[in-house]
Amino acid sequence: MAARGRNAADVLVLFDVDDTLTAPRKPVTPEMLEFMRQLRQHVALGVVGGSDLAKITEQLGKSGLEPIQSIFTDYDYVFSENGLVAHKNGELIGTQALNNDRPVVLHSLQSLKSFLGDDKLKEIINFTLHYIADLDIPIKTGTFIELRNGMINVSPIGRNCSQEERDEFEKYDKVHNIRPKMVSVLRERFTHLNLTFSIGGQISFDVFPQGWDKTYCLRYLEEFQEIHFFGDKTYKLPALMTRYNNAEISSWLSDLHLIVPLICTYTSTPESTVNYYSLLACNKK
Repeated sequence: MAARGRNAADVLVLFDVDDTLTAPRKPVTPEMLEFMRQLRQHVALGVVGGSDLAKITEQLGKSGLEPIQSIFTDYDYVFSENGLVAHKNGELIGTQALNNDRPVVLHSLQSLKSFLGDDKLKEIINFTLHYIADLDIPIKTGTFIELRNGMINVSPIGRNCSQEERDEFEKYDKVHNIRPKMVSVLRERFTHLNLTFSIGGQISFDVFPQGWDKTYCLRYLEEFQEIHFFGDKTYKLPALMTRYNNAEISSWLSDLHLIVPLICTYTSTPESTVNYYSLLACNKK
């Protein structure tokens, strides 16, 4: 991509968090922060993650600064919980946003609990906990379910695991397909609720209503002539019909009737993100 200058930034570069800007659940490196600073001189920057704003700022905030402020300084758009909670230039745009003079009412004010109702939510949680209780895996810790504003995060090993345990579970999962198999069972059990099950990161998957995936953030971005998305796992797992959490952006765009050109690039580490972007930039010059 040729440099365009901030005064005429009609290009947005949108990044996932884990395995794209940072290692999973690790803080951003000084080198990546400097790369982002230089990149932002030429294009608009956005970040989208499934985690809540607190977890994203823990990873992307600058050391020594208030994380919530530093992330708003570094990025034009910050989309947490897949964009259900959206910020532009540090301002929350979750009540009503104007895209090309059209008001857009956001789901960020409507929680998953209010969307499903207590009885259906309890049914999902009870079934999931029973499944995990019967699951035979090498290690279990705690916090198997985390209820967020717009989704349920489910972790068979538990979010209380150490980094070493995370790494070991990821390897185990790749061999034994613990998460894909679990998602397949849950999807069949709760077909009537029209939910999406989206695997992401090392240890968990998200559960949310259809349409509340990462494509949700794209409704704020119609002002741009071109959008580049960088994320890991931008592919499907056909054998079990399971979505990975960046596949929504890269593979289901036809449902949005999206006019803005969107180019998706698969990346697996922060280093490959920098390398792939640099290669794209050279090819566009």
